[in-house]
Amino acid sequence: MTLLRPETRARARALQLLYAWESDSRASADEVLQRLDRLLGSDPVTRRMAEDLFQGVAAEKERLDGEIAPAAEHWRLDRLAVIDRNILRIATYELMHQRVPPRVAIDEALWLAHRFGGPQTPSFVNGVLDHVARTMGRL
Repeated sequence: MTLLRPETRARARALQLLYAWESDSRASADEVLQRLDRLLGSDPVTRRMAEDLFQGVAAEKERLDGEIAPAAEHWRLDRLAVIDRNILRIATYELMHQRVPPRVAIDEALWLAHRFGGPQTPSFVNGVLDHVARTMGRL
């Protein structure tokens, strides 16, 4: 079994948090964090990184969607699968804030797409993020 880097585990956890938060619109961010911790457990490093990423994406959701929408040609964001939409948000957040090199943000998003998305998710995510990164001048 391959051990995942803490950053990769944190992105996966942030994706799970965003999915749960978006799926239960009545729950606060803190409630979602507590529920997922009880369910999955977490080491403190992964939890802190995931919470930071989750909070950042949640706070800038509209701005991120504004970057993603033009790149997702012929697709309205509200019609995308929740997983796909949140993978795009996480990577766009990382691109926007230059948290990691652009290729790392895209590669990590592709890992999430393969792990959590449907069969078409990886190619869709790759195409959208390539466009987003180029538009931002990151590629």
